[in-house]
Amino acid sequence: MKGPRSNGSRRAPLRKLLPARRSHHRLANDDQKPRNPPGRRQEQLKAKADKANWAGANAIVSREFIAKTAGEFADAHTQANTIANILGDTRGELISYRTQLNEAISRGVDKNLTVMDTGEGSFTVTMNIHPDRAAKGTEVPKHTQADVDAFRDEIKGILDKATESDTSAAKALRLIVDQAKVGFSGANYKDRDAAVEAIKKAEELTNIAKKDMKDLTAEDFDKLNAGLKKYADDPLFSERFATKLGPKETLEFWAGLNDPYEARKVGSERVDQFGELQKNLSLTLASASQSDSGGMMDWKREMTDLGGQTVGRANGPMGFQVMSNLMRWGDYDDKFLKDYGSELMKTEKKLTNNGGYTPMAWQRGVDPMLNRTGTDSGSDPMTGFMKALSNSPDAATDFFNDPFVTKDEDHDFKEDDKKVGLSNFEYLFEERDWPQEMNDKGDKSVTGRDSLALALEAATTGHPANRPDMAEGFAHSKEQASLYQGIVESVSEKPERLTERGYMSDSFGRITGEYMPDINRSLNPDQLNVNKLYPVVDAAAKLEQSDTTRFLHTLGQNPDGFKYVTLGQHSYTNSLVEYHFNNPDAYITDPKFSDAENLKEAIGAIAKNSGEVQGTLAAGRAFEVESAGAEKDAEFNGALDTASTWASSAAGIGIGLATAPYTGPAAGIAGDLAGTATDEILGSIVDGLKRDGSSEILYRNGADWDDAQKSTSLLVQQGAEKAGEASGNPSPHIVTTASGKAEDGFSAAATNVRNYVSGQGVPPGTGG
Repeated sequence: MKGPRSNGSRRAPLRKLLPARRSHHRLANDDQKPRNPPGRRQEQLKAKADKANWAGANAIVSREFIAKTAGEFADAHTQANTIANILGDTRGELISYRTQLNEAISRGVDKNLTVMDTGEGSFTVTMNIHPDRAAKGTEVPKHTQADVDAFRDEIKGILDKATESDTSAAKALRLIVDQAKVGFSGANYKDRDAAVEAIKKAEELTNIAKKDMKDLTAEDFDKLNAGLKKYADDPLFSERFATKLGPKETLEFWAGLNDPYEARKVGSERVDQFGELQKNLSLTLASASQSDSGGMMDWKREMTDLGGQTVGRANGPMGFQVMSNLMRWGDYDDKFLKDYGSELMKTEKKLTNNGGYTPMAWQRGVDPMLNRTGTDSGSDPMTGFMKALSNSPDAATDFFNDPFVTKDEDHDFKEDDKKVGLSNFEYLFEERDWPQEMNDKGDKSVTGRDSLALALEAATTGHPANRPDMAEGFAHSKEQASLYQGIVESVSEKPERLTERGYMSDSFGRITGEYMPDINRSLNPDQLNVNKLYPVVDAAAKLEQSDTTRFLHTLGQNPDGFKYVTLGQHSYTNSLVEYHFNNPDAYITDPKFSDAENLKEAIGAIAKNSGEVQGTLAAGRAFEVESAGAEKDAEFNGALDTASTWASSAAGIGIGLATAPYTGPAAGIAGDLAGTATDEILGSIVDGLKRDGSSEILYRNGADWDDAQKSTSLLVQQGAEKAGEASGNPSPHIVTTASGKAEDGFSAAATNVRNYVSGQGVPPGTGG
């Protein structure tokens, strides 16, 4: 006679709940910490690479290789910790479930119940001892159908939880491993629950974003916005959200949300928060784009393909218009940006007949308003794409150096009556007729070209725009230097490209502040020894003195341009002076000279060039003040007065460039001085403007040539004094020489401006 039976489905045999063998990997507890953990080793490797005296091939290859390798070590360590955390959590839970299972089976035996594996992914509840087969005299415990059902449910509940633990861990681990096709993703989770929660939240929010727009409520909006804000940087969340939503649906969601013809429950209740959602969605997609999972690779390819197609209704926006507005924040994958940019420019060429017309298809006004920041409508996809490039330097460098049209294509771009090709930089900066845009107040918007300047800043410097703190030694590649050379030559050819777009001057000023070696090299007459005075770690822009003069004069006419180049030049000059005082034999013009004589020659040459740079800037400022009136001078003083934040970052500009190629025991000293003398010099520029009546008020009167000359001479003199004191080898004679040479530089600047700047000479009575 068979007793009651009950089946319960499950996904794995019971034996799989029991850990097979103990892993050889052992998590370090407080008493078992590695003496030198991988994260620490990575920091040491990177620090040693930064302090090394790189020169030649080492400067180009080894430093970059070690920096990338150190980063891989860090990512590998982080990912290994995450995997260990997830496995540790899962193992602990499975052991707990095994204990619960054994205890439940023991209680079942008390009622003559047990479970058997059917071998088909399920189990059977049956009697432990059949009454007909019980030994003589054995009293078999009785049970009811209710006991059987309760026992079955308890066993099934334990197995379901164990399966969920195992399955969710496996899912998280697969997603983590899939993040990076090569190397390690650096995914960091403290435990399995954190990783699983991120995945679940992504799926929950995706379901909201997939809703029909008319069914989207204010509550849905709040959940979506808050969730994206919280998890935007989470790699598992962002990848899962993007791939589950899909590229087409992503475009339809943002276009539909902003379409005035769509009936939305969310309506005007949350329209003031659309900008925040735009940012959070952009950050999420940027994080997702860094994933190399199969799903995300498909997503990026499909999104690029959708760029030229209409989104939503028949007369809706194109995919490029929608997606570019979701690129304004975050660090997007470089390859995705390169592919996206290539397709965007192909579409631009079709819409403009290879750049011959204004891309009117991008000029859609406010229907729909795809950008919710208030700066522009978002109709021109180039604006958002430029913002994306401003956060992704490598992609920006590649993009601007890529060709827009070749000389063999059908277009009207000529030079000396001969057709020429144009790079993307040349087309966008010099030739493109940017569509008219308005901000949310109905005023003309310049955000498009301003975003172009930010993208060029990233492309030429190698770090995100306005973030010098993220620079790796301020070295520049051949492609970056070539692009900067193109900027200088372009503005030199037609200064109105910058003077009529003054809002671009802050970016161009910051760029130039980081290219002071290249600027100084172009102005130095001693080209035989230029590498000793103005070394570069990698490549240098090849600039002509005439182009440099016209470019600096143009930048000097804008308060922001003047500010950033002034700070960059003084930072760079001071770092070089510091170095040469500690290495008096670094610059040798005559083997017969003593170290003191060599040092005097070096400091004198550096001081003269500093005066020449500042004199050219001062001429530009004086021209602008003379043209626009005295009230314009207050803008220059106000710009310098608010420069303290960037000045702090600028203190490091010259250090890496000045010392990296040198060898010797003092090579690192200049870096140690960065926080002392250089900070003081730059601080005096900012603070000096606040000290009315002081004899050391700096760059106060832009119309007064003598004021600028005295300010420069004073700062160069102070830098030489402090450098001499810090080196233990003070030399009043050299300090005096530096001051005089800086004045000579001003005279040279006056001559250069007269020779090269047509109709915009220096003020009367400046000599030269």
